Amino acid sequence: MSNFDERSGVAACTTAWGRWYQTMEEVFIEVNLEEGTSGRQVKVNITPKRLQVLVKGETIIEGELASSVKSDDSVWTIEDKKFLRICLCKVMTTADQCWKSLLKGQYETDPGTYDEMEKKLTLQRYQYENPGMDFSNAEITGTYHGGGPELPGS
Repeated sequence: MSNFDERSGVAACTTAWGRWYQTMEEVFIEVNLEEGTSGRQVKVNITPKRLQVLVKGETIIEGELASSVKSDDSVWTIEDKKFLRICLCKVMTTADQCWKSLLKGQYETDPGTYDEMEKKLTLQRYQYENPGMDFSNAEITGTYHGGGPELPGS
């Protein structure tokens, strides 16, 4: 799936600290850090239902995740001492396939970004179900209203 993601781009929710985006299986969080930040200055606590990110003792992100994650499979790294990347592995259920927010009540996507996230995840599912075809440049028309894209004539 990583080739699909690289070719198709991401639909990200921008925040004051960086951005977050998702695939069918993972949620990625990118936090901008002060240049020169070391791993010792960053603390990331991931549990199945909560996330806490501290940088130099200051809370950057804290709260209950929008849905459960596999905390033992989730990882974080610091890149170039100025960028924190967190990868949360989703617990797969149909109901929480596409997250509307990173944390409950925090970092919610606007309707346009959520629509783009839903479209990307739909194309990713098509790619997964049809591995011989390339859906990275495909487009889905219509909008999502909690139940999938609108079909022509509906």
